[in-house]
Amino acid sequence: MRRVLMTAATSGVEWTSAVELCRALGERGVSVTLATLGAPLSAAQWNGLLGIPGLRVEQSTWRAERLEDVWEDMDAAGAWLLELEARDAPDAVHLHGYRHGALPFKRRPLVVGHECPLAWGEAVRGEPALERDWLSRWEVTRGLRAAGHVAAPTSALLESLDRHYGPLPPASVIAPARRHADFAPSLVREPFLFSTGEWWDEARNLQVLESVAPRLDWPVLVAGGREHPHGGQMRARSVRLLGELSPSALAGYLGRASIFVLPARHEPGGLAALEAGLAGCALVLADIPSLREMWEDAAVFVPPEDTDMLARALRRLVADPALRGRMSTLARTRALEFSPERMADAYLAVYASLEEESQRAPPSQPQLARAT
Repeated sequence: MRRVLMTAATSGVEWTSAVELCRALGERGVSVTLATLGAPLSAAQWNGLLGIPGLRVEQSTWRAERLEDVWEDMDAAGAWLLELEARDAPDAVHLHGYRHGALPFKRRPLVVGHECPLAWGEAVRGEPALERDWLSRWEVTRGLRAAGHVAAPTSALLESLDRHYGPLPPASVIAPARRHADFAPSLVREPFLFSTGEWWDEARNLQVLESVAPRLDWPVLVAGGREHPHGGQMRARSVRLLGELSPSALAGYLGRASIFVLPARHEPGGLAALEAGLAGCALVLADIPSLREMWEDAAVFVPPEDTDMLARALRRLVADPALRGRMSTLARTRALEFSPERMADAYLAVYASLEEESQRAPPSQPQLARAT
C-alpha cells in the first residue's frame, strides 16, 4: 500500500479521526492525499498537520455532507474527487462520508461512518426514524451500498447503519484512536468534574448537569460551544461553561480533572470519552450501547435521563479517593488499547482487501439509479 486518497470535513470528530489516521499511516510509509470539505483550515489546524510524513492536503470550500441542502456542493465535490483520483492513481479511496460512495471510482471505496442520520431522532427524541428527507436517505443508501467496504467506530453504529440503510457490503468495526502522548495525566488530580460538547446539543445531553451540579461538593466544568446554531449564546447557572478550548488547553483540563462525565443520549463514536480515559479521568458515562461496548468494566454507567442516579454516582466518586483511583487506572488501561497503530493496521487490512478485489474484477456499482 503506497497511496491513499482520503476525504474529511474540516470540523468535528471526522476531522480529528482523519488527522490521527493520516499520521499513523504516514509513519508506516503510506502517502495520503487529504481532500477537505467545509470551512477553510484554520492556522491551528495547519499547525496540527505539520510533520505528518507523506501528507498532501487538497483544500476545497464545498460544504460538508452533514449539512442540509448541499446537493450542488456534493455533485461539484464529487467531480473534484474523481479528478484527484485520476491524477494521483491511489491504491485506495477512503471516504469519511456516505454520498460519494456511489461515485464511479476506479476501485470501490472504503466508506467510514461517524453518525447515523436516522438514529439521532430515535435516541434523542424517542421517535421512530422519519421519512422527512427521503432524498437524503436515498443518497446515503446509494453511497453505502456502492462501497467496497463500510467501517464504523462501534458495532452499535454499524448495526444502526445496516438497519436503516442496509443491507451493507462487507463491513467492520474499527475503533477510534488518539495518541496517548497528547493526553498525559497530571501528577496531581484536581477536585473538579469535567465534560465536553456543545451546551445546546440535545444528543450530548449536558444540560442535565445543571440539576446535578448543586448536589455536588465539587464544581462541574464544561468545554465546548455556547453559541446556539439558531442564534444567541447559551448560559448556565450551576455549571461553569468554558467555551471552545484549544487542543492543548483541552488536554490540560482533562489531565487535571478527577472525573469525566458524559450523560449523552446519543454518542456513536466515543472519541470524547477516549480522550478523557487517556488523560486518566475516572469515567461516568451514559448507559448506551456504543459507550458500553468500548468501556465495559472500565467506567461507571448511568441511564442518561436518571439525574438522581447520576448525582449518587458522582457523589460516591467524589467522596471515595480509592474508588476514583481504581476507576482512573481502569479507564486509562482500557484507553491505551485504542492506539493509532492498531487503528492504522486495521485500515491497511481493509485497503489490501479492496485492492485484491479490484484485481479480481473491475468495480461494479449496484443498480440503484439516483432519485430526482
